[in-house]
Amino acid sequence: MATFLYKLGRLAFRRRRIVALLWVALLVLAGVGASAAPKPTDGSFAMPGTEAQKAFDLLEERFPGGSADGATARVVFKAPAGQKMTDANHKTQVNEAVAELKAGSPQVTSVTDPYQADAVSEDGSTAYISVSYKVNSMELTDDTRDALEKTGEEAKTAGLTVEIGGDASMAEPETGSAEMIGIAVAAVVLVITFGSLIAAGLPLITALIGVGIGISSITALAKTLDLGTTTSTLAMMIGLAVGIDYALFIVSRYRAELAEGRDREEAAGRAVGTAGSAVVFAGLTVVIALVGLAVVNIPMLSKMGFAAAGTVVIAVIIAITLIPALLGFAGDKVLGRKARKTARADKKILAEGGSPNRAAEKPNAGVRWARFVLRRPVAVLLAGVIGLGVIAIPVGSLKVGLPDEGSGSTESSPRRAYDLLSEGFGPGFNGPLTLVVNAKGSEDPKAAVDEVADTVEKLKGVEAVVPGPLNKAGDTGLITVVPKDRPSSVQTEDLVHEIRDSRGELRSDTGAEVLVTGATAMNIDFSQRMNDALMPYLALVVGLAFLLLVLVFRSILVPLKAALGFLLSVVAALGAVVAVFQWGWLADLFGVEQPGPIMSMMPIFMVGVVFGLAMDYEVFLVTRMREAYVHGERPAEAVVTGFKHGARVVSAAAVIMIAVFAGFIGSGEQMVTMIGFGLAIAVFFDAFVVRMAIVPAVLALLGHKAWWLPRWLDKALPNVDVEGEKLHKQLSASSTGGDEDRELARV
Repeated sequence: MATFLYKLGRLAFRRRRIVALLWVALLVLAGVGASAAPKPTDGSFAMPGTEAQKAFDLLEERFPGGSADGATARVVFKAPAGQKMTDANHKTQVNEAVAELKAGSPQVTSVTDPYQADAVSEDGSTAYISVSYKVNSMELTDDTRDALEKTGEEAKTAGLTVEIGGDASMAEPETGSAEMIGIAVAAVVLVITFGSLIAAGLPLITALIGVGIGISSITALAKTLDLGTTTSTLAMMIGLAVGIDYALFIVSRYRAELAEGRDREEAAGRAVGTAGSAVVFAGLTVVIALVGLAVVNIPMLSKMGFAAAGTVVIAVIIAITLIPALLGFAGDKVLGRKARKTARADKKILAEGGSPNRAAEKPNAGVRWARFVLRRPVAVLLAGVIGLGVIAIPVGSLKVGLPDEGSGSTESSPRRAYDLLSEGFGPGFNGPLTLVVNAKGSEDPKAAVDEVADTVEKLKGVEAVVPGPLNKAGDTGLITVVPKDRPSSVQTEDLVHEIRDSRGELRSDTGAEVLVTGATAMNIDFSQRMNDALMPYLALVVGLAFLLLVLVFRSILVPLKAALGFLLSVVAALGAVVAVFQWGWLADLFGVEQPGPIMSMMPIFMVGVVFGLAMDYEVFLVTRMREAYVHGERPAEAVVTGFKHGARVVSAAAVIMIAVFAGFIGSGEQMVTMIGFGLAIAVFFDAFVVRMAIVPAVLALLGHKAWWLPRWLDKALPNVDVEGEKLHKQLSASSTGGDEDRELARV
């Protein structure tokens, strides 16, 4: 592996113009494809095997043309204090709004008049208009959205409070500013790390090229593969993260090789042969984590995982080809002024037959920290493990679910509409359940639907039951059930399970099959699916990565330590998320409007994303230690060498990722805020507590045993030579040996 990448790095350095032109051409080609492709729509969301999905499919079959997946909106009116929505002047304003909505867009299928549909609260203070659309929320046109937003403007001037809720009013979170903040912070950190604008710019340029090619390709294929408009979100986040990291690792190693006195082409080859090997295997661990999302069996997540994995593959290929090409253009400007001055002085000394004096060099911060840990490994290990263990305690009370509009900012119209409906009609009104009664085998379908409604109405958590009409065939009915509690509450979830548990009794009494669906039931089933998939996903990802790391490090204990350290950091990060977003600790600081269940995607999302980044840091840091160890250094010396060359780079990479993720905390959307906070704190724990403290402490305690591998397994495993041992031997031979070895060095 290292020998092949060494040759590839030198080839890319020599043929830098061709390599650079090829990547620019790919970027242009992907951009043209994206611009010419049909506009992507919201990808179909399905959860095969769940009851909510089965009921949804039955709805589409038995109620054709009903636009079961169409967007909905609620325009909520609140009368001033002491007045009622039934007052004549207010009725006039509401009726005008109804007329505006009906004429406002051809995408509207129905608009209900609140005075005919019993959509006025008992105290008369609140009324709402329900609007249904032919298409889902992502396919609504700008004209349709504008017409909805302008509804009730005259009513507002007349003194009514008007708010709009429902998925039709929801816009995609604006994350562009967060990404720009992350990139800006990354640029500052890279400049500080390298002391050179040129060196700092390379990781940013290559990461943006990789993300540009990846996102453009996804956009070009979105319509054909039904990828949807949200598929690129994860790809952009991960692609930017690993793109900067991988380039950072190789540029750092290139600078180290130059400092050893190697010429630029040789330094590029060795950088790609050594650090590039670590990048390839780190990329493989990320790909495993992303492709593993397929075990959840939710097509949307699987597509997001595959798309993001493709972007990671692009980032790896760019790192081992485009980076050495751009290093060829950069010349010695990739070094800072001080380093260039030192290099020129060293060359002059060497030319005069002398030897550069390095005795006066002070150990860097990484060396000092490594030596501190080596002197106190037990204390550092206990402090790290106990500290993260304490932070992880809240995980014991973790409750998962999907956020509803009630978790949004009180500054948003959907949240205010949610609150008005809760006040006027009860909290459960915002999340009604839809019961699909399949009465095809019943003697009297209408009586069967009525009996189901009567039975469900007697359940403890039910506020109201409204039977709907049968379909045209007369074999399927709908029942709307309004829970007493808010959609994301545990009580509402218990109600859904109670209705489903009584299915057998209802079927024996009526001969009809009862299925529960609707947005609330879909959210509950989604959360359950995510819970059920967590352990298989974790076992698959960690298991495959463990085998890969055994191959990389040729050790049993080092991969085991890497996996356990990752689990510790993720559990601690989840504990912090629970404390802030579920318990409400420091809620004001992070803009948490309504503490509640943790987003059901969060555990798996954190496992996938953080695992990939954690293994990046592990592979880069420990590979350097392994490299020093196989070249004859004692275990403690190898740990110091690894930190000497890797601590600064890994710290910089971690700070960049923390800044990128933390930029999402101020988005105003609680779901996005939670993701940003969770990923930022997880990277902090993993990079600075696990990799920088626990890892060297464990390696110090294990000594030579850390690199132990059974002989039979050592013989069975192929030697991928990530640390470049074979490469170093061949290059050493080429400097003293025959023409064949010299040819290898040239090639």
